[in-house]
Formats: sequence, C-alpha cells, structure tokens
Amino acid sequence: MAIKIINAILAMAAGVGGGIALFVILNAVVERLPIRWERRIKPYVFIGPAIFVVLAFLVYPAVLTIYGSFFDARGENFVGGENYVALFTDDAIFRAIVNNLKWMVVVPAACVVVGLAVATLADRLSAKWESVSKSIIFLPMAISFVGASTIWGFVYAFRPEGRPQIGLLNQIVTWLGASPVAWLQARLFNDYMLMIVFVWLQAGFAMVLLSAALKNVPMDTIEAARVDGASERQIFFRVVVPQMFSTIVVVFTTVLIGVMKVFDIVRVMTNGNFDTEVIANRFITEIFTFRQFGRAAAIVVFLMIATIPVMVVNIRRFRAQESL
Repeated sequence: MAIKIINAILAMAAGVGGGIALFVILNAVVERLPIRWERRIKPYVFIGPAIFVVLAFLVYPAVLTIYGSFFDARGENFVGGENYVALFTDDAIFRAIVNNLKWMVVVPAACVVVGLAVATLADRLSAKWESVSKSIIFLPMAISFVGASTIWGFVYAFRPEGRPQIGLLNQIVTWLGASPVAWLQARLFNDYMLMIVFVWLQAGFAMVLLSAALKNVPMDTIEAARVDGASERQIFFRVVVPQMFSTIVVVFTTVLIGVMKVFDIVRVMTNGNFDTEVIANRFITEIFTFRQFGRAAAIVVFLMIATIPVMVVNIRRFRAQESL
C-alpha cells in the first residue's frame, strides 16, 4: 500500500512538474525570438498543449468510433448503417433508449424541484441553520456514484418474507405490518427507485445554484407584488421563479447531460436486469459481453449526437448569464 501511495504521489508530481517545465521551456524559447514573432507565437505556446490533448484524446477517438460504427462486430467488414438500424430494432437496445428517455423526463425535473424547495425553505431559516441544512443536502455530492449505489443497495435490500430484513426500507415496511417488497425487481417502479439515488446525489448541486439565484432576486419586486395584494404563492411562482428561470434552465440541462450518460447506478444496483437497462450500460454489455464492437460504437455515436443539442443550449444559457 505504501508503495502505491508513493507511486501516486510521484506520478502527480511528475505530471504537474512536467507541465510547468514544458511551459517554462517553451516560453523561454519563444522569448529569444524577435519581438514580432514572439507576439505571434506566444499565444500558441500556451494553448498548443491543450489543443493537442483535445485532438489526441477527444477528437481522434471520436472519429475512430464513428468510423468503427459502420463495421461488423469484429471491425473487419463494412456493414453500412446496419448497426444504427439495430439501435431501434434490437429489443434490448430499444428498451435502453426508452428507459433513458424516462430518466431524462423525470430526473432533471425532480432535481430542480427538490433543489428549489430546499433553497426556498433554507432561505427562511436563520443564517446558522441555513448553513447546516444546506451542508446536509450538499453532503451526498462528495460520494461517488458507485458508493451511493452501494449505500442505496442496502436500503433497497430484499429478503423473502419470514426472514430477517437487512434493507432499511423493507424493515420499515415489515414494521408497518406489510410484506417486504423486491424494490429493484418490480418492473412497475424499479426505474424510479434507481432515479431516487441520482436525485439524492444531485439535489445539492441544484440547491447551491438555485439558492444563489434566489438571493439575487431584487426585494423591490417582491415588496411591490405584496403591495399589489399578491399572495405568497403568487409572488413565488409569478415574481421569484421567472427571475430565476435562466438558472433553472442551466441546472436542468446540466443534470440532463449527466442523466443521458447515467451508468454507475444501473451497473452496480441491477446491471440492467429487470428492464432497467440504459444506453451507457448497454454499451458496456455489447462491447465486453457480446464483443459487438460495431454495435457498441453505434451506441456511443448515438449518445454523442443526442448530447450535442443539450450542450448547445447549456452553453448559450451560460453566455446569456455572463452577459447579464
């Protein structure tokens, strides 16, 4: 263990030190050039390594993936759009796409609602209790998706009736006199039980952004609405929320991008069984279990294409906020 820790420290030191040394050396070389060439070349000295990393580790693999999506399972024979047709004709893949759409509808909206509710309620508390409540809600953000899935796996754990229940939820159910429920195997609602884990993790992120937006709402507009006779409910939905709308959209789209790539929760808790399959988990299954490299590449390309419009909307919203 000590050797691994030392190796990790050395790797971080070499990476950071190497990066610094690279910029120092390149900068020193450029400064020896005539001033006219120095001004032209120096910007590329600093952005050049970043561009190289993006091209080598993002653009190049993306191009290879798109190319490989038009070949068969072994990547040897050209099959045209056959892999893309399979996305909508193969029952397992199509089910994964439908489940992802379900996640995309429910989870971002739930994160916004929970984050907005917590931000609003915490804003009415004293400064001390506001900090405590927000810290508690934000705490799950420090937990990895795998760790959170393991925790909630114990919450949802199921044992047949008559045996001791180790799952918190089923223990409560049996205390109330009902029969234990196989939460992750019930196809009617098991997807939603997995979504709860994601919302639990991301509610803190939504709360932080929405709380900041809430505090930036001018009190003059709220007081003016009260003078006009508006109720607290009308003030919240017709005065406060519209002024927070840009932040709400940013939170929604950011969570939406994460939902489109959701993998860890499903992989750890159900492995896609019991009709809980999602696109990212199906990709892993296709490439490592069935060795369908072409079909797996098509799934990745489909996911990239689906993510682009959401990212464009998010970037535009960020720019709009910065301009304000």
